[in-house]
Amino acid sequence: MKPAMIWLGKTIEFELSGCKLPIQGEVIDVGEDIMVVYGNQRYIYVPLHHLQTMHFTRSEENTTNMNVPAPDPEMDHNNISYRKVLMNARGKFSEISIGRRTLHGYITSIMNDYFIFYSPLHQSVYVSIHHLKYIIPSPSNSRPFAMDHQHFPIQPSSISLSRTLDQQLQKMVGELVILNLDYKPEQTGLLKNVNDKLIEVIDAEGCTRFMHTSHVQTLHLP
Repeated sequence: MKPAMIWLGKTIEFELSGCKLPIQGEVIDVGEDIMVVYGNQRYIYVPLHHLQTMHFTRSEENTTNMNVPAPDPEMDHNNISYRKVLMNARGKFSEISIGRRTLHGYITSIMNDYFIFYSPLHQSVYVSIHHLKYIIPSPSNSRPFAMDHQHFPIQPSSISLSRTLDQQLQKMVGELVILNLDYKPEQTGLLKNVNDKLIEVIDAEGCTRFMHTSHVQTLHLP
């Protein structure tokens, strides 16, 4: 039995790397690389590699609860895995967390180490699979921002997709880009070069800044 299986049916509180606030809920499923928590009437899918600390709530420390809530009927929980969750969530209105910021929209494409997330506020966002903190798919009848579907058409990116995020960065050299959802203004500017996993960005004042590609959480065009 997987060590994490003892969490099933337990109410836990946990912290994720890069997230300010802890999350609390009941564990309803665990895979090799993902945990599913039910809290606030939502199913939260959490990649285990972001789990920093976790503890049972005080009321659960000495109890064994076998009444585990049923999984989301719209998601396939058979041999659940992180990548399989992303595949099942494709096309569903979802909330995703990159840590300090959350986005609402749809997964439209999944590549080797990143996926395309269409947001009505940011359009097509390239999201590193490694940096996704959690995803919360909504029921299929959910409407983003209570908008009618005809007022929210999903616009596919006009840029062809590469297999890896590093290759996609190479393809976008010469474009004005916004990195990591503009959390730091100096990470927005002209993508000048990508070489040996170092990207070169020129900001609005003409200053050149460098970043390792492993720190690119998201990328989108203005």
